[in-house]
Amino acid sequence: MWYDESVIYQIYPLGFCGAPFANDGITEHRIRKIIDWIPHMKRLGVNAVYLCPVFESDTHGYDTRDYRLVDCRLGTNADLTDVCRALHENGIRVILDGVFNHCGRGFFAFRDVKERKWESPYVGWFSRIDFGGNTHYNDGFWYEGWEGNCDLVKLNLHNDDVVNYIFDSIRGWVDKFDIDGLRLDVAYCLDEGFIRRLRSFTDSLKPDFLLLGEMLHGDYNRLVNDSMLHSATNYECYKGLYSSFNSMNLFEINHSLMRQFGPEYWTLYKGKHLLSFVDNHDVTRVASILSEPRHLPLIYALEFGMPGVPSVYYGSEWGAKGEKKNGDPSLRPCFDASEWNGLCEWISKLATAKRGSEALCYGTFRSVVLTNKQCIFERKSEHERVLVAINADSAPYVAHFDAGCGRAVDLITGADHDFGGGSELPPYYAAFWKTER
Repeated sequence: MWYDESVIYQIYPLGFCGAPFANDGITEHRIRKIIDWIPHMKRLGVNAVYLCPVFESDTHGYDTRDYRLVDCRLGTNADLTDVCRALHENGIRVILDGVFNHCGRGFFAFRDVKERKWESPYVGWFSRIDFGGNTHYNDGFWYEGWEGNCDLVKLNLHNDDVVNYIFDSIRGWVDKFDIDGLRLDVAYCLDEGFIRRLRSFTDSLKPDFLLLGEMLHGDYNRLVNDSMLHSATNYECYKGLYSSFNSMNLFEINHSLMRQFGPEYWTLYKGKHLLSFVDNHDVTRVASILSEPRHLPLIYALEFGMPGVPSVYYGSEWGAKGEKKNGDPSLRPCFDASEWNGLCEWISKLATAKRGSEALCYGTFRSVVLTNKQCIFERKSEHERVLVAINADSAPYVAHFDAGCGRAVDLITGADHDFGGGSELPPYYAAFWKTER
């Protein structure tokens, strides 16, 4: 599948484009800004873009009003059509956010229930409605909101009318925008029967249509399998990546990688391509969470070297900062223009190495050298073998191990490497050594 060899660029359009937080009803063609950033994305080496919510919503995009209309703060359906066409013409696939667990209070069916109460034909569209109760909005009835949030009205995915409305909307997205996949918001909350129906439906639209689920915890195999999702967000390794560097304990991330992808028969996700990330629109930016700035290139090297599909959150490629404690706007800013610095250049080289390597895209995982501050692991496929080496220490380190060959070339820098007499890892160093097979 195309996704397995991808490097993904994530954009939160409402923030990226500088839209007002609350929907003001004024149409501004802001989403076309994405077209201006295509040269930056190509230089960075990405070949797929994931766009957070783009459809008409009350505020932040996850409170959808209309699943068939681009948010007026971003522009029109014609604008998004042009954006997707320009991305595709430049070899970049398009993944949209599918927000199907809940909708906003401005959704047409919920507005009808508010107006007509029990006489509305849409009462059954929502998970639970109690006309003997009430909420703080004083609608005259109680309803279930996502995690108790009444701004996010929970949809009833057991109702065929709701499912058909969602499927018809997706068909429209494919017909109008030619999208290549969906990232399913709070996939861990979705009805499993609905996900199976969705997979069958999207397979019928496009044979290589991607379904990527947001999963925060638990066994990813519950939803990632041949009849449901193709992939899920790897939150376990997200935490392990930054925590391992901050505590100078690379055993943590290695433990997760061995548990998920190691050579033992009980390995959980061998052969699966989970989404790897060091930050996103919901968490503190990596440049703000790492205690040692010199670890920033290394954490990206580890992300791109480990099993999975790497993603980069807009702005983080040049080290933009933002902390969750300061609220979502600090994580989802508008940048007037892209920047380019040494970190961008480094990530570009990582992306080129990743996309061009069979072993890094499909190879097995085996730990070779492991200390608190250094790790070397092997990625091996049928035709290629790559050793990913990391030294997180401020001092050089000489690794002694049986490399199985004499020489290698670093896929990141192109430099030759000689394994004779031990392999010296300079301070704050990362390499992808492609060995003689």
